[in-house]
Amino acid sequence: MYYIAHLSILHFLHLPHTQEGYALIMSLVPTSRNGANTPLAGRLVQALPSDKTSTKGKVPAGFAQEVAISEASFRSLHRDVQSQQSAGKKRKREVKGDSSVLYGSGAYKGPWAKYEEKIVDSDSGEEVEISGDESGEEVVYEEDAIVPVPAKGALAGTAYEEVSAEKETSTFEGSQQYDYQGRSYMHVPQDLDVDLTSDFDSLSLKCYHPKKLIHTYQTSAGKSAHDRALTALRFFPRSGHLLLSAAADGKVKLWDSYHAREHLRTYSGHTKSVIDIDFTPDGTKFLSASYDRQMKVWDTETGSCLGRYSTGVTPHVVRWHPEDPSGKEFLAGMHDNKIVQFDTRLPSDGEKKNPVQEYDHHLGPINTITFCDENRRFITTSDDKSLRAWEYNIPVPIKLISDPGMFPLVKSAPHPTKPAVLMQSADNTIKVYNTGEKIRANRKKEFRGHNTAGYAVDITVSPDGGIVASGDSAGFLCMWDFKTLKLWHKIKAGTDGAAVVACAWHPRETSKVVTGDLNGVVKYWD
Repeated sequence: MYYIAHLSILHFLHLPHTQEGYALIMSLVPTSRNGANTPLAGRLVQALPSDKTSTKGKVPAGFAQEVAISEASFRSLHRDVQSQQSAGKKRKREVKGDSSVLYGSGAYKGPWAKYEEKIVDSDSGEEVEISGDESGEEVVYEEDAIVPVPAKGALAGTAYEEVSAEKETSTFEGSQQYDYQGRSYMHVPQDLDVDLTSDFDSLSLKCYHPKKLIHTYQTSAGKSAHDRALTALRFFPRSGHLLLSAAADGKVKLWDSYHAREHLRTYSGHTKSVIDIDFTPDGTKFLSASYDRQMKVWDTETGSCLGRYSTGVTPHVVRWHPEDPSGKEFLAGMHDNKIVQFDTRLPSDGEKKNPVQEYDHHLGPINTITFCDENRRFITTSDDKSLRAWEYNIPVPIKLISDPGMFPLVKSAPHPTKPAVLMQSADNTIKVYNTGEKIRANRKKEFRGHNTAGYAVDITVSPDGGIVASGDSAGFLCMWDFKTLKLWHKIKAGTDGAAVVACAWHPRETSKVVTGDLNGVVKYWD
């Protein structure tokens, strides 16, 4: 009986009917505490067949007790035998696929590829594979075959058009390009009742807030100054006899501040909105930055493009170094949290586009760059709600101002007579930061009374430093007394209630301010 029982076990476990097969079964039979085999084991040994054909003396006589193996013990033995047989064998997996294919039968699975499954064939009783064969052919599932492959997305929204040298153009729009002596509009006029050439130290200006509109700038066709919102307004350095405007229409325009106040020249070369502009200290060149990720240097008189610079990132603010009158180096605050420094004196080869210095400590896009302390240092602000001060050419900040109560500082203006910088804060206030040996916030000076939330509204200071002016989201031009912090006056400067986002105070006049709104209208106030 025991012999027949073990023949059944050997057949179920797919073991050979030899002495080794029986020895494997005996190795799995538990033993007693003293190491001797159990009575069941002894009877099994007696029942094991030998290599000899004779069974004399090996057939049990008398009564043989029937022994039944429980279901749990049998399953445990079965698993042990299977684990020994499958030792050293690896389960086959599906093909990982091509990483460039996202959908369909050849899609990339990578480490998520499934193992091949096995089921028992109902006809033969043997285990068969239901996935790919040994050649590595991938399984094609029905759900993969019916899923439609989506079309490849278009890059129309992010495709920036390449700007070449042939696409930069400039057109003279004035009535007369040269006067009777052959001088262009770059010549500072001498036939005015205002001294535009003497030093600032010899001037004793007492500034007042403007009260009335004296001119609205228009093109020769009678249209508004720009087709879209203004982004920046800059007077010609020192003299202020020219006005430069930039707007979201991608154009930069030059205007006359005196005489007929006509439109002089248009600079075209950017394919997207112009963010910021800046004159060199002598005014012969200016720099423009645009959302097309390009920064370009223009000749103010001829309108030719002298150089184009890009790091592949959108610039937010550009500033020439004030110590170089003709413009040799400039800083640019980028969207990737960096301030980069370029040198225009480098040869016009591949290295010209590479920055010579990077200031990389901010945690958000750069908003403002302001030189201070005799142009040896500069202050930067960012969307990370912090202010950092740097020594020029040293990419390590010397001062960090950041506290939980700060808001992003979006625009800045240096004070003309005091060691201070004014910052437009996103919480509808204007902050003042003292410069010098100790750069710190001036807690006693804070200008309130206007609303700038949602806009990067520019600020400006009168030449004598006594009046602070700022735009407003409701279309007002607001003016404060710098000493008493009192809101002096509000002018409705925006057309049809449009927000006033750009403003600039004339560097030689006591009460003349220019404003620009979201409708592209530029107005001159006195």
